[in-house]
Amino acid sequence: MSTEISLSDRIFWIGVNDRQTALFEELWPIPDGIAYNSYMILDDKVAIIDAVKDISMDRYLEKIRRLLGERRHVDYLIINHIEPDHSGGIKILREAYPDMEIVGNKKTLELLAHFYGITHNVRMVNDYDTLELGSCRLKFFLTPMVHWPETMMTYEETRKLLFSGDAFGGFGSLDNGIFDDEIRDLQSYEDEMLRYFTNVIAKYSVMVQKAISKIKDLDIAIVASTHGPVWRTRPRHAIDLYDRWSRQEAEEGFVIVYASMYGNTEKMMEAIGHALAAEKPGIIRIHNVSRSHASYIIADIWRYRAVIVGSPAYNMGLFPLMDHLLRLIENKGLKDRLIGLFGSYGWSGGAMKELTDFVGRMKWQLIEPAIEVKGSPTEEDLRKCRLLGSNMAQRLRT
Repeated sequence: MSTEISLSDRIFWIGVNDRQTALFEELWPIPDGIAYNSYMILDDKVAIIDAVKDISMDRYLEKIRRLLGERRHVDYLIINHIEPDHSGGIKILREAYPDMEIVGNKKTLELLAHFYGITHNVRMVNDYDTLELGSCRLKFFLTPMVHWPETMMTYEETRKLLFSGDAFGGFGSLDNGIFDDEIRDLQSYEDEMLRYFTNVIAKYSVMVQKAISKIKDLDIAIVASTHGPVWRTRPRHAIDLYDRWSRQEAEEGFVIVYASMYGNTEKMMEAIGHALAAEKPGIIRIHNVSRSHASYIIADIWRYRAVIVGSPAYNMGLFPLMDHLLRLIENKGLKDRLIGLFGSYGWSGGAMKELTDFVGRMKWQLIEPAIEVKGSPTEEDLRKCRLLGSNMAQRLRT
């Protein structure tokens, strides 16, 4: 991929791809890597919009030098989001361009001091402040808690570019082009956008809605986030995806999530799944918590309206990986789901009580019957499992 990619006259992508990091935030698998998008405006003044993680500074600085050409000066670094995957290289960037003024809001500059000890040659901006670069004019929109307290967006008014920070971003390195119209399998990027949103951003859905409301009247030609594709063909599509997800609007479909140590809970899952399939209800996703990473399960549960959860008892409680998953979901505050419950135990129960307590705290709608089996399921137990699958499919139709 060329190191010099133009978004518009005077505006360039100077980001880098990370294909070495296995876990984003040391939590979420990124088998397809991730892009750290950074942008450069070459006008009467030179501005960089967001930096990159410090692992890739050699490539990053080379891109900046090539674009600057005979110019040797960067006037501004605009920080939309100071999380270290976008700011880790700031100290090196400041060393390369010591006169560069760092621009951010009050909370950004506070965190800049705490993370990197930088307190000089900084400029604080407030909501709707502007910065003239020449023919380009930047306007700042504070969008706190999307997903850190200092997050903001920067809008270039003459070319109608929205530099949106982490909002409208997603997992995945940009290997075949940076723009949405260059990517052949855009659906895979949208799936990774959902996984990024649900695991990184979703807890702050209310604040995402506030941010979207704040920019709703802008004339936006390009959405340029700090992760994932740059949307120049359908910029509103990226915003609409985040809008729908942050409203928690579910698609019609089912997610079965289960754990099974010795096959008994798995037998129950199969009976439920067969009953669902017989009803021809549409999408059915099945996850074994011991094999599917929680990030993929959470994305599916966020996407689809009906979830059926099954767990064996383990030390008088939930199977640990199921317990971990449900704690993550509860932390994110997902609302308005249909749920069915099943499980098994050997010498002592406890899993079903914790599952039931989870449903009560989430205020999801429980679909009967809830089935708990001691030992291996009997034919009568499996009949109840099939009934649960049938009831769930019928309820989703109403």
